[in-house]
Amino acid sequence: MTDALIVVDVQNDFCPGGALGVAGGNGIVAGINALMQDFGAVVLTQDWHPVNHSSFADNHPDAAPYSMIDMPYGRQVLWPRHCVQGTDGAAFHDDLNINRADMIIRKGFCASIDSYSAFFENDRTTPTGLEGYLRSRGFDGVVLAGLATDFCVAYSALDAARLGFDVSVRMDLSRAIDLDGSLAAMVGRMDAAGVRLIYR
Repeated sequence: MTDALIVVDVQNDFCPGGALGVAGGNGIVAGINALMQDFGAVVLTQDWHPVNHSSFADNHPDAAPYSMIDMPYGRQVLWPRHCVQGTDGAAFHDDLNINRADMIIRKGFCASIDSYSAFFENDRTTPTGLEGYLRSRGFDGVVLAGLATDFCVAYSALDAARLGFDVSVRMDLSRAIDLDGSLAAMVGRMDAAGVRLIYR
């Protein structure tokens, strides 16, 4: 098998009832578990923020959640506090088959920079190490699913395409935040980058 499955941020805080819950987020877990059996490798990503993370709105005086701020690496959404290291919110959904994972990539652990992509932090240059892992194991294609379609899934897909991987996104096994039209915007960007969007 030449494709690896990347399961993006299926964590409690991104599921309904979580600090940054995505509508229907828990409804994709069973389908993702079933999909895992079709791949030579499964990689899970996990948002893993320190309490003082710069992307948290409450770490900026008078800043509202979902407002924007200029950071040294570009524009940044200020999020509600979520996926704090070691908390239940940062844990994977209880029903996710984490035992099938060959590798877990923790991202967003540096307080000064956010990390949407499984491949790079938001400066677009600091790598997570995932590319090297996939190359060394001989994978030239990736399929992505998870949360949220318009942020961490999409940025991971765009970076994978930029790195030369053959990339597909299981849209039926992903769910979006859709912040001010972000879903349509990122679908357009993925399509333009040659990412295959699979609706089943």
